[in-house]
Amino acid sequence: MEWFQEGHVAIVTGGSRGLGKALAHALLERGLRVIIDARDAAELERTRRTLAEAGEIVAIAGDVTDSGHAHALIAAAERFGRLDLLVNNASTLGKTPLPEIARLDRETFCALFDVNVFAPIHLIQHALPLLKRAEVGTIVNVTSDAGVEAYPTWGGYGATKAALEHVSRVLAVELEATPVRVLAFDPGDMDTDMHRAAIPNADRADLRDPASSARALIDAIAGMDAHFRRVRAEEPTLA
Repeated sequence: MEWFQEGHVAIVTGGSRGLGKALAHALLERGLRVIIDARDAAELERTRRTLAEAGEIVAIAGDVTDSGHAHALIAAAERFGRLDLLVNNASTLGKTPLPEIARLDRETFCALFDVNVFAPIHLIQHALPLLKRAEVGTIVNVTSDAGVEAYPTWGGYGATKAALEHVSRVLAVELEATPVRVLAFDPGDMDTDMHRAAIPNADRADLRDPASSARALIDAIAGMDAHFRRVRAEEPTLA
């Protein structure tokens, strides 16, 4: 865990609940200063108050697809004078129940890509100057097995995660001459509001606690020895 040093700075999008909230808490416990965001300002403020007991946290309400909001997240890191970790965790399922490909409309498909692909790319673009100044900078793009497996009705969401994974691989190659590495992280099926929206009748006993996936992500970050890794929470050493 030597990578996680007191005073390091992290941005975690979608930080008001689920994996984002659990990860922010774990990072704060390790001495990092954490910047989180979410669209629901009231829920985000409740999370900020809870997490403030663990360390220094900044909460900025907004939509990751809004360029001004992305700039505000980077500006918050600039006020700390550094950025060591960027976690693109915010995501959307689009319409629920999830539609089959035959019923997937253009508007929904474009909205999925706006949130799940274009927003992370835009935030990465603005974060890179700060990340390159770190001794070791890390970009985490949260992905899904829906991006590599064929599940009925998951075509739209899965296509965005497949795209995000390929972007991650290409980005890592482009950054080989820099101190920035890229991790594509699949947290597994978690007991979250998002999972319940997608599969309302899932047995919660079979789902991972987001805190468990957050710990797996921290282990994966700390253990990185290459410019790119793809890790699934159940298999933290998977290449």
